[in-house]
Amino acid sequence: MLKYFMNCIYCNNKKLYTLKTGQLKCSACKKKFSPNKVHKELAIINCFCEDKSANHAAKELNMNYVTLKKRYEFFRSLIANYLEEQYENKDVIEYDEYIYLPQSKKKVKENIFDAQNFLTFSYDDKVFNLLMPDLSMYKTEYVDASVQDAYFKEFSKFMMMNKISKTKKRENRITRFWLYFEDSILKYKGVRDENFFYYLKEIEFKFNYDTNKQKRIITKLSHQSLI
Repeated sequence: MLKYFMNCIYCNNKKLYTLKTGQLKCSACKKKFSPNKVHKELAIINCFCEDKSANHAAKELNMNYVTLKKRYEFFRSLIANYLEEQYENKDVIEYDEYIYLPQSKKKVKENIFDAQNFLTFSYDDKVFNLLMPDLSMYKTEYVDASVQDAYFKEFSKFMMMNKISKTKKRENRITRFWLYFEDSILKYKGVRDENFFYYLKEIEFKFNYDTNKQKRIITKLSHQSLI
């Protein structure tokens, strides 16, 4: 058995042995893993953190698109959980509410029910976003009702005039995040409502951390899936 150059992905021990199966075994924690899977995972993580689309990354890495897309989705779920843990018990500096509606939907008033509404909190040098309840469940009821126009008027007034707000100044970390979000969400070319939360969290993650830090965090989070 030969010592391998890679550190253990579980305990970071430097002494690893190559097994006949091609797997590596750690001399300390005794766990096994595939170096090929690790190298492939690192390549996917690099593409994800460098904002390469799943389609672009699949072609670059010569991988199946569906397989790579599932890894991207897995990273987003890891990120969402990680951001929740990082935010827990933090002191909030300020917060504000944001209503997102794609430009293509803004001309039709009934589409207000398709808007994504989330709260953005500023803490330390980062932001955290809390997605609010989906309003689409009320769309059919009020669009079909005779009170449609009256309700829409009052609802719009509420959203514009009575939004939750505790910001100290017009330009701050929260407003910078919103600009970053609006620019970033466009590259996905349409996000399904049921997936919006995970894309929001990806954008939040990339706003909070530089690319190198993103890679280190996701690499650490993903190692447990490489057994």
